[in-house]
Amino acid sequence: MNHTIKTALVTGGTKGIGRAIVERLVKDDFFVIVNYANDQNEAESFLQYIQKLGGKATAIKANVANEIEVQQLFEQAQAINGQLDVVVHSAGVMPMVKIVPESLNDFDRVIQVNLRGAFLVLSHAAQTVHDGGRIIALSTSVIAKSFPGYGPYIASKAGVEGLVHVLANELRGRNITVNAVAPGPTGTELFYKGKTQEQIDAIANLAPLQRIATVNEIANMVGMLIGEDGSWINSQVIRVNGGFA
Repeated sequence: MNHTIKTALVTGGTKGIGRAIVERLVKDDFFVIVNYANDQNEAESFLQYIQKLGGKATAIKANVANEIEVQQLFEQAQAINGQLDVVVHSAGVMPMVKIVPESLNDFDRVIQVNLRGAFLVLSHAAQTVHDGGRIIALSTSVIAKSFPGYGPYIASKAGVEGLVHVLANELRGRNITVNAVAPGPTGTELFYKGKTQEQIDAIANLAPLQRIATVNEIANMVGMLIGEDGSWINSQVIRVNGGFA
């Protein structure tokens, strides 16, 4: 990464942890390509906010589960500054459903977005990120807890972790690190959706630190992996969870 303009692509970059990662990379002097799925107004508002911070970014709409849109996303992203240094895959969904036949549609949607989406993004990242770059996917520490209602989500993220390990080996010889960051409970809209305050408090108390993580605490780990301090970390799943699991 010794050229003038460092460029990163962050999927799901307008919300929650993805948004915090974008802000961290902007502070680290990256030009950031912010991928979003639907809300153009939200994306444009976020870009204005980044500009006020003195950062440089652009936004590209794409559904990460759509192979044509992901291909176009990477073509457009690479064309902006000539190459990509970093890809962070943060886009995902998390419906709370039990493992019952009636949940099949929810299961299919989670696998479509979270696992198929990860395969598409990681596969294009492998072809696009230049030698010496970084690829990071978001997983979850909930894998270690197996809470009721998380079945489809855990299944999808377990698959993501598998893809990360395999891709790290497939990129042997190119000096590209491939890692997963697996947050514990983090204060995002995705986390709070569908939970009562009682449930939130109970989950917060599961970690020895007895609280919910901030999005910036997760983004800081991503920033470390992307920087020089992360150069020898490869094919790892980093559990950022305050001792939750």
